[in-house]
Amino acid sequence: MTNRAKNALYSIVLVLAVVAVYFYRANQQQEAVKIEGATMGTSYHITYFDREKRNFKDDIDSLLLLVNRCINTYDPSSDISRFNYTQNSVRFELPYFYPPLAKSLEVVKASGGAYDPTVMPLVNAWGFGPAKPLNPDSLQVDSIRRLVGFEKLQFNRDSVWKLDPRVQLDFGGIGQGYGADVIVDFLASKGIKNMLVELGGEGMAIGKNLETGKPWEIGILDPNSDYANQFFIANVSLRDQSFTTSGNYFNYRIVNGQKFSHTIDPATGFPVEHNLLSASVFAQDGATADAWATALMVMGLEKAKATLQQHPELQGFLIYSEPDGLKTFSTEGIRPYLTLNR
Repeated sequence: MTNRAKNALYSIVLVLAVVAVYFYRANQQQEAVKIEGATMGTSYHITYFDREKRNFKDDIDSLLLLVNRCINTYDPSSDISRFNYTQNSVRFELPYFYPPLAKSLEVVKASGGAYDPTVMPLVNAWGFGPAKPLNPDSLQVDSIRRLVGFEKLQFNRDSVWKLDPRVQLDFGGIGQGYGADVIVDFLASKGIKNMLVELGGEGMAIGKNLETGKPWEIGILDPNSDYANQFFIANVSLRDQSFTTSGNYFNYRIVNGQKFSHTIDPATGFPVEHNLLSASVFAQDGATADAWATALMVMGLEKAKATLQQHPELQGFLIYSEPDGLKTFSTEGIRPYLTLNR
């Protein structure tokens, strides 16, 4: 063997050794860090991969406390509660009020008002907020509905103020998705590139699951589930996408034998009544997906389908009822990553 051939063989062996060491070290990092906790009246579950195996639970809990201090209507001292109680304006004390407000304006306009966080007076009246329910009749609903409309407020990066002193806000249709975004941004700032963040069933899938080498997989709840027995109607493989599902099968009230869903139509003032049971939306961030899932649930099946076709930046999976059972609809963009379990 010539010296040139020996040198070439040595170089190949050296490269193979470097590659082997790289993959050996990479394989030592495959064990995920998993943390969980409670926030926003629900729970969160986070899985991520970190070379240093750092546990960020305390930081995340502190972050979520700050988010709640801005957007939790059940906290009378929160920024949003102060806004709801005042007749004038509120200056932002923390940086977590402006982003969901700005995103709300975007989706209010794009959805034709199907999503509108100023629906708060109606949410309270129907018993889905912190105030005592009124169980309103149609006359009361018409009166309360006059208080709803995003055009009744204005804001900038420093403050939000009322054009009608009676207007109130509810971020229940965007808050959990936004909270997940805050967590993702924090973990990304720490160098985390592969993570699954889930907050109340909504969140973000970033990178991939290094334990499997595949995209993250999430489940979509079957409407036939109940709190004791929950199972999935479908699974979705996601990478660098948010996910959220809005549905009426758990959150409802029964008044005088009649069932009312928690999804309130801002246009009519009444809980929605249609055959769309849940809307799952996949988008670039959690706040966008969350707000749009709320909007689709207000719209109902046919308008929701049409809206998804008009917004290619959104992907959706809808579950609806027909006389012969449950049916599903999915957009073309999510279909290749979707597995139905039926």
